[in-house]
Amino acid sequence: MTCLTKVGFAPFLFAAALASYFVLPDYLALLTHIFVLAMFALSYDLLQGQGGIVSLGHAAFFGLGAYTAAILARAGWHDPFLGLTAAIVVSASVAFVLAPIVVRGNDLTRLLLTLGIGSLLFEMANRARWLTGGADGLSDFLVGPVFGRFQFDFMGRTAFFYALGALALVYAFMWRVTESPFGLALRGIRENLRRMHSIGAPVGRHLAVAYTLSGAVAGLAGAVLAQTSQFASLDMLGFDRSAEVMMVATLGGTGHIHGVVIGAAAFGYVKDALSTVSPQYWHFGLGIVLMASVFVVRGGIAGGLSDAARWITRISK
Repeated sequence: MTCLTKVGFAPFLFAAALASYFVLPDYLALLTHIFVLAMFALSYDLLQGQGGIVSLGHAAFFGLGAYTAAILARAGWHDPFLGLTAAIVVSASVAFVLAPIVVRGNDLTRLLLTLGIGSLLFEMANRARWLTGGADGLSDFLVGPVFGRFQFDFMGRTAFFYALGALALVYAFMWRVTESPFGLALRGIRENLRRMHSIGAPVGRHLAVAYTLSGAVAGLAGAVLAQTSQFASLDMLGFDRSAEVMMVATLGGTGHIHGVVIGAAAFGYVKDALSTVSPQYWHFGLGIVLMASVFVVRGGIAGGLSDAARWITRISK
């Protein structure tokens, strides 16, 4: 997928997101959640889709960002941008400390390490009830108005544009990273690790930087969710959240940032629709959809779009 193609998708994606505000005014909360899920999936795709690092504990940074924003607001620091900045700093700092441990070894050891890290942070948050609220979570905090003017309202209008603006910034950042020489080096590591070592590329440093950036963006996504929902809970640190973001990235097409965003929208909509039809057994339907997306369409949604574009080009010629 060329750089021009990636840029060409962005206006369409965000025009569709803006149009959804007018077309689906009763689903602003769901749309806001989809924007947050897209940011979280983009952060994970930087690891797996670009660097080839599979993680089972990526929700650790998502939850860290959420709790950081919630705890700051609870302590009286109500400015939303201050909460976002603090969430990014905290999540990036933890990721930076853990990076030398995680980037070593093979895929199996990374899976075990990231799963263990996620479990440790989950249990720490569960035990520190005085700080995190434990199983009850944090809800007794208020987030100030955006730019001092736009208060988070019950209908979710401010939250919609707040989350969409954050997603636009994250998308632009991820596009810049993936199209930079650093992004090309990450893809080289993913495709042929031995060759990258043989040409003298600093593989460990590149992966550590990718892990740190990914943690920072995941923390930003968690902070946006906590601020827009005014709630932070252990669920944001749990394994289910990590598994969910892996499914979103796979559904959209790992390595394609536009596909990951579309995958988040598709996953969020299907999950909401199935849970409405069957609150008990919606996981069954979701599993069928995910399996079909893997076996029917190669490379996820992004792969399907690429195949369709090639067929259209052949037919036109």
